[in-house]
Amino acid sequence: MDIQEVMRARQGDREAFTRLMRQLESPMYAVAKQILQRDEDCADAMQETVLTAYKSVHALRDPAYFRTWMIRILINECRRLLKQRKKQIPLPNLSDKHSTSGGYEGMELREAIDSLDLPMRLVIVLHYMNDLPIKEVARTLDISEGTVKSRLYRAREKLLLWLEPLRGVESSYESR
Repeated sequence: MDIQEVMRARQGDREAFTRLMRQLESPMYAVAKQILQRDEDCADAMQETVLTAYKSVHALRDPAYFRTWMIRILINECRRLLKQRKKQIPLPNLSDKHSTSGGYEGMELREAIDSLDLPMRLVIVLHYMNDLPIKEVARTLDISEGTVKSRLYRAREKLLLWLEPLRGVESSYESR
């Protein structure tokens, strides 16, 4: 993230803010998708996040943490939408198919990640898909680095168990 661009955005430069949002669009979508799992909710969360950030970017203390700040706003917005969703009466969804576009290399990996509990899914997405160091993941989620490490460890263990049967299928094809 270009700190000079963040400084311009803090000073009210709309174009600088727009360029920053374009850089964060894909990582933000990946985080929102993991939490909300519905494209329309992801779009709503991202829109509200951008609006909230634009209104308060001048108050950002440290430009170096712009990305972390944005992801934290997004996570809070996703949580707000989840609470709001619980209050709504669900209508049957006739096309409740998971989208195959989510930035994952294979559908099996996506299914495995989707099977994790939300806290583990978040650390996996932030650390591996968004390339955030453990320290930044901890800051973004407002948890300790030790908690991030333990969630990553448990998530990797569960992913290995989930994907293990698939390795046997792949090796049987290779031996033919």
